[in-house]
Amino acid sequence: MVQQLKPTNSDTTVPDQKRYIAHLDLDCFYVSVERIKDRSLIGKPVVVGGTPTGRGVVASASYEARAFGVRSAMPTGRALRLCPDLIIVRGRFGDYTEYSNRLYRRVMELAPVVERASIDEMYLDLTGCEILYHHDLPGFIKRLQQVVLTEFHLPCTIALASNKVVSKIAAQTVKPAGVVYVPHGTEKDFLAPLPVAAIPGVGEKTDEVLRKKGFLHIADLQAVTRERVQKILGKHGIWIHEVANGLGPDHLVTDHERKSIGNEETFAADVADKAELEAHLFKLTEEVGSSLRYRHLKARTLTLKLRYADFQTLTRAATLEPTDDDVLIYETMLKLLGLALTRRTPVRLLGVRASHLIDEE
Repeated sequence: MVQQLKPTNSDTTVPDQKRYIAHLDLDCFYVSVERIKDRSLIGKPVVVGGTPTGRGVVASASYEARAFGVRSAMPTGRALRLCPDLIIVRGRFGDYTEYSNRLYRRVMELAPVVERASIDEMYLDLTGCEILYHHDLPGFIKRLQQVVLTEFHLPCTIALASNKVVSKIAAQTVKPAGVVYVPHGTEKDFLAPLPVAAIPGVGEKTDEVLRKKGFLHIADLQAVTRERVQKILGKHGIWIHEVANGLGPDHLVTDHERKSIGNEETFAADVADKAELEAHLFKLTEEVGSSLRYRHLKARTLTLKLRYADFQTLTRAATLEPTDDDVLIYETMLKLLGLALTRRTPVRLLGVRASHLIDEE
Protein backbone atom coordinates (compact mmCIF):
# COMPACT_ATOMS: atom_id res chain seq x y z
CA MET A 1 0.00 0.00 0.00
CA VAL A 2 1.26 3.49 -0.87
CA GLN A 3 0.98 5.90 2.04
CA GLN A 4 -0.35 9.39 1.60
CA LEU A 5 1.44 12.44 2.92
CA LYS A 6 0.65 16.11 3.01
CA PRO A 7 2.75 17.71 0.25
CA THR A 8 4.69 20.81 1.19
CA ASN A 9 6.50 21.56 -2.11
CA SER A 10 9.26 23.11 -0.03
CA ASP A 11 12.84 22.06 0.41
CA THR A 12 13.76 21.37 4.05
CA THR A 13 16.60 18.91 3.44
CA VAL A 14 20.03 19.34 4.99
CA PRO A 15 22.97 20.02 2.63
CA ASP A 16 24.72 16.63 3.05
CA GLN A 17 21.56 14.56 2.76
CA LYS A 18 21.45 12.10 -0.11
CA ARG A 19 19.14 13.26 -2.86
CA TYR A 20 16.54 10.96 -4.39
CA ILE A 21 14.93 12.27 -7.57
CA ALA A 22 12.42 10.17 -9.53
CA HIS A 23 11.40 10.81 -13.11
CA LEU A 24 7.89 9.66 -14.08
CA ASP A 25 7.27 9.48 -17.82
CA LEU A 26 3.86 8.49 -19.21
CA ASP A 27 4.28 6.07 -22.12
CA CYS A 28 2.76 7.28 -25.45
CA PHE A 29 0.42 9.36 -23.30
CA TYR A 30 -2.05 10.64 -25.88
CA VAL A 31 -2.51 7.17 -27.36
CA SER A 32 -2.90 5.70 -23.87
CA VAL A 33 -5.77 8.10 -23.10
CA GLU A 34 -7.46 7.21 -26.39
CA ARG A 35 -7.18 3.51 -25.52
CA ILE A 36 -8.97 4.15 -22.23
CA LYS A 37 -11.88 5.56 -24.22
CA ASP A 38 -11.73 2.88 -26.94
CA ARG A 39 -10.29 -0.46 -25.81
CA SER A 40 -10.37 -1.81 -29.36
CA LEU A 41 -7.22 0.28 -29.98
CA ILE A 42 -5.16 -1.76 -27.52
CA GLY A 43 -2.40 -3.76 -29.17
CA LYS A 44 -2.81 -2.03 -32.53
CA PRO A 45 -0.62 0.52 -34.34
CA VAL A 46 -2.22 3.84 -33.40
CA VAL A 47 -1.27 7.48 -33.71
CA VAL A 48 -2.90 10.62 -32.45
CA GLY A 49 -2.55 13.21 -35.17
CA GLY A 50 -3.97 15.17 -38.04
CA THR A 51 -5.47 13.99 -41.30
CA PRO A 52 -3.04 12.33 -43.75
CA THR A 53 -4.14 14.77 -46.43
CA GLY A 54 -2.69 18.26 -46.21
CA ARG A 55 -0.23 19.06 -43.43
CA GLY A 56 -1.41 16.72 -40.68
CA VAL A 57 1.32 15.40 -38.36
CA VAL A 58 1.70 12.72 -35.69
CA ALA A 59 1.43 14.02 -32.12
CA SER A 60 1.85 10.63 -30.41
CA ALA A 61 2.54 7.10 -31.64
CA SER A 62 1.95 3.73 -29.98
CA TYR A 63 4.88 1.36 -29.68
CA GLU A 64 3.20 -0.93 -32.22
CA ALA A 65 3.33 1.97 -34.70
CA ARG A 66 6.90 2.85 -33.76
CA ALA A 67 7.95 -0.66 -34.78
CA PHE A 68 7.21 0.44 -38.37
CA GLY A 69 9.32 3.59 -38.02
CA VAL A 70 6.46 5.95 -37.17
CA ARG A 71 7.52 8.83 -34.90
CA SER A 72 6.07 11.96 -33.33
CA ALA A 73 6.09 15.09 -35.53
CA MET A 74 6.20 12.92 -38.66
CA PRO A 75 3.72 13.89 -41.40
CA THR A 76 0.69 11.63 -41.02
CA GLY A 77 0.74 10.74 -44.72
CA ARG A 78 4.28 9.41 -44.42
CA ALA A 79 3.33 7.47 -41.27
CA LEU A 80 0.50 5.82 -43.17
CA ARG A 81 2.86 4.80 -45.96
CA LEU A 82 5.22 3.21 -43.42
CA CYS A 83 2.34 1.41 -41.71
CA PRO A 84 -0.67 0.87 -44.02
CA ASP A 85 -2.76 -0.57 -41.15
CA LEU A 86 -2.16 2.49 -39.00
CA ILE A 87 -5.17 3.79 -37.07
CA ILE A 88 -5.30 7.59 -36.94
CA VAL A 89 -7.19 9.24 -34.08
CA ARG A 90 -7.81 12.98 -33.95
CA GLY A 91 -6.47 14.47 -30.73
CA ARG A 92 -8.68 15.58 -27.85
CA PHE A 93 -6.21 17.75 -26.00
CA GLY A 94 -8.69 18.84 -23.36
CA ASP A 95 -8.96 15.21 -22.26
CA TYR A 96 -5.18 14.83 -22.09
CA THR A 97 -4.91 17.94 -19.93
CA GLU A 98 -7.59 16.61 -17.59
CA TYR A 99 -5.82 13.26 -17.12
CA SER A 100 -2.48 14.99 -16.61
CA ASN A 101 -3.91 17.34 -14.00
CA ARG A 102 -5.60 14.52 -12.09
CA LEU A 103 -2.41 12.47 -12.03
CA TYR A 104 -0.35 15.47 -10.91
CA ARG A 105 -2.70 16.06 -7.97
CA ARG A 106 -2.49 12.38 -7.01
CA VAL A 107 1.30 12.28 -7.14
CA MET A 108 1.46 15.38 -4.95
CA GLU A 109 -0.26 13.30 -2.26
CA LEU A 110 2.61 10.81 -2.33
CA ALA A 111 5.73 12.96 -2.69
CA PRO A 112 6.65 16.11 -0.75
CA VAL A 113 7.99 17.99 -3.79
CA VAL A 114 6.78 17.52 -7.37
CA GLU A 115 7.87 19.34 -10.52
CA ARG A 116 5.65 19.05 -13.55
CA ALA A 117 8.04 19.07 -16.48
CA SER A 118 5.40 18.71 -19.21
CA ILE A 119 1.95 17.27 -19.81
CA ASP A 120 3.34 13.71 -19.65
CA GLU A 121 6.44 14.03 -17.43
CA MET A 122 7.09 14.96 -13.82
CA TYR A 123 9.88 14.78 -11.28
CA LEU A 124 9.43 13.70 -7.66
CA ASP A 125 11.84 14.68 -4.89
CA LEU A 126 11.76 11.75 -2.46
CA THR A 127 14.67 13.00 -0.37
CA GLY A 128 13.90 12.43 3.30
CA CYS A 129 11.10 9.94 2.57
CA GLU A 130 13.17 6.85 3.38
CA ILE A 131 11.49 6.20 6.74
CA LEU A 132 8.03 6.89 5.35
CA TYR A 133 8.54 4.26 2.67
CA HIS A 134 10.31 1.74 4.92
CA HIS A 135 13.81 2.48 3.56
CA ASP A 136 12.75 1.04 0.21
CA LEU A 137 12.37 3.89 -2.26
CA PRO A 138 12.98 1.55 -5.24
CA GLY A 139 10.06 -0.50 -3.96
CA PHE A 140 7.97 2.64 -3.63
CA ILE A 141 8.44 3.65 -7.27
CA LYS A 142 7.32 0.16 -8.31
CA ARG A 143 4.17 0.59 -6.22
CA LEU A 144 3.70 4.09 -7.62
CA GLN A 145 3.80 2.68 -11.14
CA GLN A 146 0.97 0.33 -10.16
CA VAL A 147 -0.99 3.24 -8.68
CA VAL A 148 -0.76 5.09 -11.99
CA LEU A 149 -1.83 1.99 -13.90
CA THR A 150 -4.61 0.91 -11.51
CA GLU A 151 -6.15 4.29 -10.73
CA PHE A 152 -5.62 6.02 -14.08
CA HIS A 153 -5.14 3.10 -16.51
CA LEU A 154 -1.99 4.79 -17.80
CA PRO A 155 1.26 2.90 -18.42
CA CYS A 156 4.35 4.75 -17.28
CA THR A 157 8.09 4.40 -16.75
CA ILE A 158 9.76 5.56 -13.54
CA ALA A 159 13.47 5.97 -12.78
CA LEU A 160 15.07 6.86 -9.45
CA ALA A 161 18.53 8.42 -9.17
CA SER A 162 20.51 11.11 -7.38
CA ASN A 163 19.55 13.91 -9.79
CA LYS A 164 17.12 14.90 -12.52
CA VAL A 165 19.29 14.26 -15.56
CA VAL A 166 20.42 10.77 -14.57
CA SER A 167 16.85 9.77 -13.70
CA LYS A 168 15.61 11.08 -17.07
CA ILE A 169 18.31 9.22 -18.99
CA ALA A 170 17.70 6.07 -16.95
CA ALA A 171 13.98 6.15 -17.73
CA GLN A 172 14.72 6.12 -21.45
CA THR A 173 16.68 2.88 -21.06
CA VAL A 174 13.71 0.90 -19.72
CA LYS A 175 10.73 2.30 -21.68
CA PRO A 176 7.97 1.32 -21.99
CA ALA A 177 6.49 0.39 -18.61
CA GLY A 178 9.87 -0.02 -16.92
CA VAL A 179 11.25 0.78 -13.48
CA VAL A 180 14.93 1.37 -12.73
CA TYR A 181 17.04 2.57 -9.80
CA VAL A 182 20.54 3.99 -10.16
CA PRO A 183 22.15 3.87 -6.68
CA HIS A 184 24.31 6.71 -5.42
CA GLY A 185 27.89 6.38 -6.57
CA THR A 186 27.05 4.18 -9.56
CA GLU A 187 25.97 6.97 -11.92
CA LYS A 188 29.15 6.93 -14.03
CA ASP A 189 29.14 3.15 -14.37
CA PHE A 190 25.47 3.18 -15.36
CA LEU A 191 25.98 5.87 -17.99
CA ALA A 192 29.30 4.60 -19.38
CA PRO A 193 28.01 2.03 -21.93
CA LEU A 194 25.24 4.27 -23.27
CA PRO A 195 25.67 6.13 -26.58
CA VAL A 196 26.50 9.83 -26.28
CA ALA A 197 23.14 10.58 -27.93
CA ALA A 198 21.45 9.41 -24.71
CA ILE A 199 22.49 12.70 -23.09
CA PRO A 200 19.69 15.32 -23.25
CA GLY A 201 20.77 18.06 -25.62
CA VAL A 202 22.88 15.82 -27.83
CA GLY A 203 21.06 15.86 -31.14
CA GLU A 204 22.10 14.41 -34.47
CA LYS A 205 24.51 17.25 -35.24
CA THR A 206 26.32 17.13 -31.90
CA ASP A 207 26.38 13.36 -32.03
CA GLU A 208 28.03 13.48 -35.45
CA VAL A 209 30.66 15.97 -34.25
CA LEU A 210 31.49 13.83 -31.22
CA ARG A 211 31.61 10.60 -33.22
CA LYS A 212 34.09 12.11 -35.65
CA LYS A 213 36.29 12.91 -32.64
CA GLY A 214 36.04 9.32 -31.41
CA PHE A 215 33.37 9.81 -28.75
CA LEU A 216 30.91 6.98 -29.34
CA HIS A 217 29.85 6.15 -25.81
CA ILE A 218 29.49 8.18 -22.64
CA ALA A 219 32.52 6.33 -21.28
CA ASP A 220 34.61 8.08 -23.95
CA LEU A 221 33.51 11.46 -22.58
CA GLN A 222 34.26 10.35 -19.03
CA ALA A 223 37.82 9.50 -20.04
CA VAL A 224 38.76 13.07 -21.03
CA THR A 225 38.81 16.44 -19.31
CA ARG A 226 36.01 18.95 -19.36
CA GLU A 227 38.28 21.34 -21.23
CA ARG A 228 38.68 18.85 -24.07
CA VAL A 229 34.93 18.58 -24.58
CA GLN A 230 34.47 22.33 -24.18
CA LYS A 231 37.06 22.92 -26.89
CA ILE A 232 34.99 20.79 -29.27
CA LEU A 233 31.49 22.00 -28.38
CA GLY A 234 31.99 25.34 -26.68
CA LYS A 235 29.93 26.16 -23.57
CA HIS A 236 27.55 23.36 -24.46
CA GLY A 237 30.44 20.96 -23.88
CA ILE A 238 30.58 21.84 -20.19
CA TRP A 239 27.03 20.58 -19.71
CA ILE A 240 27.70 17.47 -21.79
CA HIS A 241 30.80 16.57 -19.77
CA GLU A 242 29.07 17.12 -16.43
CA VAL A 243 26.14 14.92 -17.39
CA ALA A 244 28.49 12.24 -18.72
CA ASN A 245 30.02 12.12 -15.26
CA GLY A 246 26.68 11.70 -13.54
CA LEU A 247 26.19 15.31 -12.44
CA GLY A 248 22.99 17.28 -12.75
CA PRO A 249 20.42 19.42 -10.89
CA ASP A 250 19.04 17.70 -7.80
CA HIS A 251 16.51 20.30 -6.67
CA LEU A 252 13.10 20.73 -8.27
CA VAL A 253 11.35 23.89 -9.42
CA THR A 254 7.98 24.11 -7.72
CA ASP A 255 5.00 26.21 -8.69
CA HIS A 256 5.45 29.00 -6.16
CA GLU A 257 9.02 29.54 -7.35
CA ARG A 258 8.06 30.02 -10.99
CA LYS A 259 8.33 33.40 -12.64
CA SER A 260 7.63 31.81 -16.00
CA ILE A 261 6.41 28.56 -17.50
CA GLY A 262 8.14 27.06 -20.49
CA ASN A 263 9.13 23.98 -22.37
CA GLU A 264 11.66 23.27 -25.06
CA GLU A 265 12.72 20.36 -27.22
CA THR A 266 16.10 19.45 -28.69
CA PHE A 267 15.42 17.31 -31.73
CA ALA A 268 17.07 13.93 -32.18
CA ALA A 269 17.69 15.00 -35.78
CA ASP A 270 17.86 18.60 -37.00
CA VAL A 271 14.59 19.70 -38.61
CA ALA A 272 14.41 21.65 -41.87
CA ASP A 273 10.73 21.11 -42.75
CA LYS A 274 8.53 24.01 -41.61
CA ALA A 275 5.44 21.84 -41.21
CA GLU A 276 7.35 19.54 -38.88
CA LEU A 277 8.58 22.52 -36.87
CA GLU A 278 4.99 23.74 -36.58
CA ALA A 279 3.98 20.32 -35.30
CA HIS A 280 6.65 20.41 -32.59
CA LEU A 281 5.59 23.96 -31.77
CA PHE A 282 1.98 22.86 -31.36
CA LYS A 283 2.92 20.21 -28.81
CA LEU A 284 5.11 22.64 -26.86
CA THR A 285 2.34 25.25 -26.90
CA GLU A 286 -0.27 22.78 -25.68
CA GLU A 287 1.92 21.76 -22.76
CA VAL A 288 2.59 25.36 -21.73
CA GLY A 289 -1.10 26.25 -22.02
CA SER A 290 -2.04 23.22 -19.95
CA SER A 291 0.43 24.23 -17.24
CA LEU A 292 -0.97 27.76 -17.15
CA ARG A 293 -4.56 26.59 -16.80
CA TYR A 294 -3.73 24.06 -14.11
CA ARG A 295 -2.04 26.74 -12.03
CA HIS A 296 -4.81 29.30 -12.71
CA LEU A 297 -2.30 31.61 -14.35
CA LYS A 298 -2.36 33.78 -17.44
CA ALA A 299 0.67 35.12 -19.30
CA ARG A 300 1.23 38.56 -20.78
CA THR A 301 4.48 37.77 -22.59
CA LEU A 302 5.17 34.85 -24.91
CA THR A 303 8.69 34.04 -26.07
CA LEU A 304 9.89 31.71 -28.79
CA LYS A 305 13.40 30.26 -28.64
CA LEU A 306 14.96 28.81 -31.79
CA ARG A 307 18.41 27.29 -32.13
CA TYR A 308 19.82 26.49 -35.55
CA ALA A 309 22.00 23.46 -36.26
CA ASP A 310 25.10 25.70 -36.13
CA PHE A 311 24.05 26.74 -32.57
CA GLN A 312 22.98 30.27 -33.48
CA THR A 313 20.18 30.96 -31.00
CA LEU A 314 17.38 33.49 -31.48
CA THR A 315 14.51 34.61 -29.26
CA ARG A 316 11.41 36.46 -30.39
CA ALA A 317 8.76 37.75 -27.97
CA ALA A 318 5.29 39.24 -28.07
CA THR A 319 3.21 41.01 -25.43
CA LEU A 320 -0.57 40.63 -25.42
CA GLU A 321 -3.57 40.65 -23.13
CA PRO A 322 -3.18 38.03 -20.36
CA THR A 323 -4.10 34.62 -21.76
CA ASP A 324 -4.02 30.88 -21.17
CA ASP A 325 -5.71 30.02 -24.46
CA ASP A 326 -3.93 27.39 -26.58
CA VAL A 327 -5.24 28.75 -29.87
CA LEU A 328 -4.08 32.31 -29.19
CA ILE A 329 -0.73 31.13 -27.83
CA TYR A 330 -0.16 28.88 -30.85
CA GLU A 331 -1.14 31.59 -33.34
CA THR A 332 1.25 34.00 -31.61
CA MET A 333 4.03 31.41 -31.64
CA LEU A 334 3.50 30.75 -35.35
CA LYS A 335 4.02 34.46 -36.03
CA LEU A 336 7.16 34.48 -33.87
CA LEU A 337 8.43 31.38 -35.68
CA GLY A 338 8.01 33.21 -38.97
CA LEU A 339 10.10 36.09 -37.61
CA ALA A 340 12.86 33.79 -36.34
CA LEU A 341 12.96 31.32 -39.22
CA THR A 342 14.93 33.42 -41.70
CA ARG A 343 17.64 30.94 -42.75
CA ARG A 344 17.66 27.70 -44.68
CA THR A 345 19.75 26.08 -41.97
CA PRO A 346 17.97 23.22 -40.13
CA VAL A 347 16.76 23.79 -36.59
CA ARG A 348 17.98 21.75 -33.61
CA LEU A 349 15.85 23.24 -30.79
CA LEU A 350 12.52 24.98 -30.28
CA GLY A 351 11.25 26.45 -27.03
CA VAL A 352 8.09 28.18 -25.81
CA ARG A 353 7.97 30.33 -22.67
CA ALA A 354 5.13 32.23 -20.99
CA SER A 355 6.11 34.98 -18.56
CA HIS A 356 4.78 38.05 -16.72
CA LEU A 357 2.29 35.71 -15.11
CA ILE A 358 -0.96 36.86 -13.53
CA ASP A 359 -2.61 34.77 -10.82
CA GLU A 360 -6.34 34.51 -11.55
CA GLU A 361 -6.98 33.58 -7.94
